[in-house]
Amino acid sequence: SFFCTSVMPPKGDSKKSAKGKAQGAAKALKKGTKKFVRKVRTNVTFHRPKTLIKQRAPKYPRRSVPRANKLDQFAVLKYPLTTESAMKKIEDNNTLVFVVDVKSTKGDVKRAVKRMYDIQTLKVNTLVRPDGQKKAYVRLTADYDALDVANKIGII
Repeated sequence: SFFCTSVMPPKGDSKKSAKGKAQGAAKALKKGTKKFVRKVRTNVTFHRPKTLIKQRAPKYPRRSVPRANKLDQFAVLKYPLTTESAMKKIEDNNTLVFVVDVKSTKGDVKRAVKRMYDIQTLKVNTLVRPDGQKKAYVRLTADYDALDVANKIGII
């Protein structure tokens, strides 16, 4: 047959390897091979070890269509206020007064005013009126005049 069935002995002197094995066994017997060391616990509470946390890699999107932004500039600004106190703010403080959506933030109001009327705002103050509507005081920068902007919008 052409398969070799005989096993060859290990290379080198077999007596020498046997002597080496015997010395290793004697050493292991004297010293001990494995020493079981119990971990010293310094705390009574057990904390589960931190393991690898992989980032999610979804096979398909959980939402078929991304949510549409409900608070665009047209939804944020409801209408400008034309009360006497609002007119006084326009003339004296270079400030426009709007009634805005209750969920909108000061940043939303600032962006909406910029997109609707192309004007830079210095700052926005807001308050929620007792009737539940939100009022925004939009202070314009020095290079814009609130009276001109109010005329352009159609408040005055």
